[in-house]
Amino acid sequence: MVTDSAKRKWIKFVKDTAKEIQGEEKIFISGCGAFKEGRAQNDFFELYPELAPYTSIIEVLGEDPEEGCPHPELLPKGEGKKEVTSSTSLPLGETEWGQKIKSLSSKLQGIYTKKFVLIQGGCDSFCTFCLTVKKRGRHYFRAKEDILEEICDFEKQGGKEVVLTGVNLSAWGLDTTIPSSHSQVPSPPSPLSLEGEGGKVKSRFSELLRYLLDHTTIPRIRISSLGPEFIDDACLEIFKETRIYPHFHYSVQSGSSAVLKSMARHYDGPYIKELLEKTKALKRADGIDVSLGADIIVGFPWESDTDFLDTYTLVKEVGIQKLHAFPFSAHEMGESVPAGSFPNQVDEKVKKTRLKTLLDLGDEIRTAFIESQQGKEFEVLIESVKATHPSMSTSLLNKEQEIQWKWWTQNYIEAHHENFQIMSGEVKRNEIVRGRLNSNFM
Repeated sequence: MVTDSAKRKWIKFVKDTAKEIQGEEKIFISGCGAFKEGRAQNDFFELYPELAPYTSIIEVLGEDPEEGCPHPELLPKGEGKKEVTSSTSLPLGETEWGQKIKSLSSKLQGIYTKKFVLIQGGCDSFCTFCLTVKKRGRHYFRAKEDILEEICDFEKQGGKEVVLTGVNLSAWGLDTTIPSSHSQVPSPPSPLSLEGEGGKVKSRFSELLRYLLDHTTIPRIRISSLGPEFIDDACLEIFKETRIYPHFHYSVQSGSSAVLKSMARHYDGPYIKELLEKTKALKRADGIDVSLGADIIVGFPWESDTDFLDTYTLVKEVGIQKLHAFPFSAHEMGESVPAGSFPNQVDEKVKKTRLKTLLDLGDEIRTAFIESQQGKEFEVLIESVKATHPSMSTSLLNKEQEIQWKWWTQNYIEAHHENFQIMSGEVKRNEIVRGRLNSNFM
């Protein structure tokens, strides 16, 4: 939950759901709103008094769903338990949480066409706009062998796409998410170098990706949101591999060096611009153009018109095609972030104006990018298929038009029966088809 607005929507959803609860039904709440250092929040109803009337039907869970749950019989059983701490490479299967994930995976076989695979969790960075350390706890990562086992199990079930997830994926294999720990707000590193305590810090993320590529044949490996700190040239080189999904979403936050320093980020404006440009310029053997996504915060304390212009210029000059932008929130509801008490808070009207300006730019860039991809060939993993006439076979190509289907090209453009001309493959859920993106197809 990145804003108070998101919290309000979440609370309303829980309240509306609670009013419909009947008999002995329960609501189980997990996620950042329920966590404190990865455990169930013991003062949850003090933080969210609006939900206090429903204490009898709400159960708050930690990241390990069995821990603190008064009804463990409702959850799959696991075997063995180890404490996960900073610098610990722990096989997920040895935790009760891991057992739950694996148990659910087998039960959900055939329901989902892609699998989200946690490779890292927690954070040590204490960014001033964020509650992650407080809510999720300190940095840890899973052993590569354990990650491989989970992917191979999914592949054996017929899965074709995995999504690597975590809080700061590129810190996998490292002792900390802090590339430089000599000061409270560390000086930004030089572009694409990682200066850490004791000298150079070498990213190990590329090592993990190479290991997974060498030991699996799963066609598509997608990487979720990336922290920029540990993306080095070795990572960029492996991003060219055709089984790596060519859409890279970075947790950018701002294009202003001054704002980034106030946020306690570990890079500056020139660093992030160079990284984005290098990523976008990657040339792949499959000829697919890389697409870029970015998280952006507008209206951070002290953000001047000049600072905002730095961010606007970064988005425009690099051409970020998928923006996730939102206004800074002090998190006045429940727990607050450190920057919530900073002086020079930006007026809400100014935030809204800047956000609209940035989102309008993002829409223009995305529209232009999609238009530039018309007529090009892609592969699409079909995740949703619907026959308008139930008696029809969905194994037919979509030239019949009675078959409705959709999902994404490799570079994150939505493809469906109206804009994608299939050239080979079956229109069947969990099948990869090849064709041409064409807005005039219909």
